[in-house]
Amino acid sequence: MPLEDGDTARQRGQWVNGKVSGTPWLGETEDPQLQDMTAPDGSRTEPALGDKDVTLRGAPQQAGQSEEALMTELSELVQKVVKNSSWWERHGVDISILGCSFLLLPAGFLCLRSAQAIPFLAGVLTLGVVHHTLTVKGSHLASHNALTDSKSWGKVWAIFFIELCSAFTVEQATYNHVKIHHGYTNVIGLGDSSTWKLPFLNRYVYMFIAPLAVPILTPLVALDLLRNVEWKAALRTLCCMFLGLYCHYWLLLHVSGFQSPWSALLCMLLTRSLLAHPYIHVNIFQHIGLPMFAANRKPKRIHLMSLGVLNLPRNALLDWSFGHSLISCHVEHHLFPSLSDNMCLKIKPVVSQYLKQKKLPYNEDTYASRLRLFLQRYEELMVHAPPITELVGIQ
Repeated sequence: MPLEDGDTARQRGQWVNGKVSGTPWLGETEDPQLQDMTAPDGSRTEPALGDKDVTLRGAPQQAGQSEEALMTELSELVQKVVKNSSWWERHGVDISILGCSFLLLPAGFLCLRSAQAIPFLAGVLTLGVVHHTLTVKGSHLASHNALTDSKSWGKVWAIFFIELCSAFTVEQATYNHVKIHHGYTNVIGLGDSSTWKLPFLNRYVYMFIAPLAVPILTPLVALDLLRNVEWKAALRTLCCMFLGLYCHYWLLLHVSGFQSPWSALLCMLLTRSLLAHPYIHVNIFQHIGLPMFAANRKPKRIHLMSLGVLNLPRNALLDWSFGHSLISCHVEHHLFPSLSDNMCLKIKPVVSQYLKQKKLPYNEDTYASRLRLFLQRYEELMVHAPPITELVGIQ
């Protein structure tokens, strides 16, 4: 749900060389197959705000060329790593994680049959982790076509993970995430993550209570967005959403042995919201609070991603459920979005070393530190319009 900025005046800040506390061509702003993609309602996103049209304020033409050369050089280094990687490294590892999650489903549903607390809780934990692995990791990789080199199979996987498992619509998910968020990361009014802001909620409700509503809000938002897609896509989405939700409900009744519809629905809510808190937190921790830019004065791609994206530390549970590209390799993912989670992890030393060598920001922080920051500065970061960063000192 987007933040309505209204007439709120934005404060202005400064950023001065500081810190904030397979692929056809790896340097593209978004996935190659989604370039020049039309919006779900048929309108087109014009490339008027592209990197080639904007230079740093007060910087000479050579500065833009130098930055393009930096991105090209980094892309070549990463391309070498990708070319020397096997299919298993490029796709197999992540496909195996998703496959293992499917294999755990029967165990999870059968554990829920037990009247004892420990097996029952084990079933809830298993289904909760599996659900988030399929809906977060699977949907994210599918939206970037990172599960396969085939565009046709990529579309099939996107429908399966995004619509059937996640109860959302493929067209809106790929357009809003890949084209807008990745194309205009931290650009005010476009990819500034304002979708995740609910300024009418106080900090504790937003951070600790509201995430429980994610399983309910997701299909409701999807239904509202169906107005913006073609009727065939809307019908397909409705069928997939219903099939996915009903299969979960039916299995709880007939395999797990729930006696009433309400108990089955409550269990669905419990398992689907198990990791909703870190899901919401991760989405705001890694962008909001970092430099934000005006659409007509954004830096070149390599600076935009190094300034506006942050990595969190490795975490076994979140690495499995959300994927490396959303946790410890988010900078790498935004620079090279069509790479799989495992490949983002593999290129991480190359990217981090290169950015640090060129004295570019490589933002990293802990989960606990970001949580404290958002609780302390919630009004500034999540309620008021973010300040626009002046492009100073990064020429």
